Amino acid sequence: MEVPDASPQDAAAARMRLLAEAAREACSRGAAPVESWNPAHCGALDLVIKANGTWIYQGSPISRPAMVKLFSTVLRRDPEGYVLVTPAEKLSITVEDAPFLAVEMAAEGEGLARRIRFRTNVDEVIDVGPDHPIRFDQSGQGLKPYVRVRSDLWALVARSATYDLVELIEEGDGRQGVAAGGMFFPVDAQGTAP
Repeated sequence: MEVPDASPQDAAAARMRLLAEAAREACSRGAAPVESWNPAHCGALDLVIKANGTWIYQGSPISRPAMVKLFSTVLRRDPEGYVLVTPAEKLSITVEDAPFLAVEMAAEGEGLARRIRFRTNVDEVIDVGPDHPIRFDQSGQGLKPYVRVRSDLWALVARSATYDLVELIEEGDGRQGVAAGGMFFPVDAQGTAP
């Protein structure tokens, strides 16, 4: 998408407006069906999702939570990296760690019957289970748990929720892990980081 006779800053601002309009049209509630869209790649957008969950556009944080939520509904991970996608275009973005943060956690029950529910920084609610597994990464400093939000998009479990999750670690099949949603998620499983 080109904006004729515009400065690079004006063109970028116009691209953001058009992308927001397309995202609004494409999804009235929840995530858009981005997996079924295959538009041409239109370049890169100067958008970074920081490891702390902050979305930065052209060096400045996006201060409107509604805008972040809107863009999160058209986020997809392709083999080449993360993209914002609409039926008409696909733009590459940068994600420092995981695109989402699991900021709150609630648990009830015990063992495999336990129910663990996370809320993300974009207010998606996820119940841990086969479609939303937990993965633990120990390759860096300390234990970093992640939960799958949708497709190949993961949420890093925020520090406060990590403390709650660690309290649920138990022994299962001779391994340490967390049981929930009818599954056991071993802590020592070496999952690849998002």
